[in-house]
Amino acid sequence: MALRATSTNRLQAVALACALALGAVEASAAPSLVVDVDTGQTLFQREATAPWYPASLTKLMTTYVALQAVRDGRLTLDTPLTMSARAANMPASKMGFRPGVEVTLDNALKMLMVKSPNDVAVMVAENISGSVEDFADEMNATGRRLGLKESHFVNPNGLHDPAHVSSARDMAIIARALLKDFPERRDLYGIGALQLGDQIIENHNGLLGRYPGADGMKTGFTCPAGFNVVGSATQGRRRLIVVVLGALSARERTLEAAHLLDRGFAQWGGGEGAPENLPSSSALSAPDMRPDICSRRNRAAIAAAEEEEAAPAPGGLFGRNTIFAALAGSSAPMTAEMSAQPVHFDPVPVFVGPKPGWTGPVLAARAPNKAPAAGSQPIASAYAGDKPSVVEGAAPERAPIALQRALRPMKPGKNAASASLSRPGKVGASFKTAIRAKLAKAAKKKDEHALAGPAK
Repeated sequence: MALRATSTNRLQAVALACALALGAVEASAAPSLVVDVDTGQTLFQREATAPWYPASLTKLMTTYVALQAVRDGRLTLDTPLTMSARAANMPASKMGFRPGVEVTLDNALKMLMVKSPNDVAVMVAENISGSVEDFADEMNATGRRLGLKESHFVNPNGLHDPAHVSSARDMAIIARALLKDFPERRDLYGIGALQLGDQIIENHNGLLGRYPGADGMKTGFTCPAGFNVVGSATQGRRRLIVVVLGALSARERTLEAAHLLDRGFAQWGGGEGAPENLPSSSALSAPDMRPDICSRRNRAAIAAAEEEEAAPAPGGLFGRNTIFAALAGSSAPMTAEMSAQPVHFDPVPVFVGPKPGWTGPVLAARAPNKAPAAGSQPIASAYAGDKPSVVEGAAPERAPIALQRALRPMKPGKNAASASLSRPGKVGASFKTAIRAKLAKAAKKKDEHALAGPAK
């Protein structure tokens, strides 16, 4: 896009953009790391062993433990998991399913990687280990086996707890272990969008579809943690992992991750050894980023960030290419190819309920968190609505506000009925139809009772 300015003004503008970009990089003290997946070499690191709050990056470890449980034969990807009351009461980001609703592990993991729902993370933990606390023990035992140094997990979703910490190094180790130990599940981390019924849920990872070769991993945000990302990208025969913790915005974490990937792909040989061998940090505790992240934002902005919906802003006055060139210190960085345009992903379908024909067990949390069996509960009421209505003529029940923020309607022309919130192979009834059916059934029973006369 041409700038309406003289040649001199244009050069001054470019110089200003470069100075601002370089200044931002030098001023940033956010922990970061770039690792080559195949060689295990650390190509770049900054404060990579400093303790930090991981936020939803935690769900990478949750996924590792879940996949290990599948490999150990404790359950399968098709095993239905049951939403407990404790899981359903988790704060946003969440799917908002009612207690008793069943979701297969395969669908739950896809939701974790795309929507990052805290309720589904707890559901996975409770159904695999019986309770959140026992699952956290499994996470920590797995962490010791993988060689994590700074990590201690308290929950499966990354909701803030002062004792729940990790580091850029440990997050890179987890990410590499997922790719190396479960190569058959690599596609899980690069899903750009999900289709749940007639709605589309888009991924929050700003690298996907924009940075050349970006193929997945996970974002995370809380006020104390800032904006975090673990990303991966493949160019040629090389695959790199990048970790950025504590960025001040979703856009900044994407820019910094792209810059570091450029730096890693430009580097051949050398490195600082395996992440496990990096020197420990002198920091004893994770910093609280709340004053820098949330004190200047209003409640609505914080709620949007907690939903991790802050997409990378499109190129500004100077365009992405100029800023990326300044960041990479090169006149033609790979990042110059990064698109600022909206990205379209073919959504991957997910559903609520067991897989058709499933005859195996249905898991649930250990008592007292065990939820009532789903039974024949209509899928139309799978969501815990904000103000559910049970009167004739009520509008169809909608997903809760927490999920609505991440949804966009399916494009016209799609067959919404075939993609309804029903179990696969069945067409889901609307909430209105379900209520009418219940009222008709109740009226029929009343008439039958009247015809039978009083009980004797």
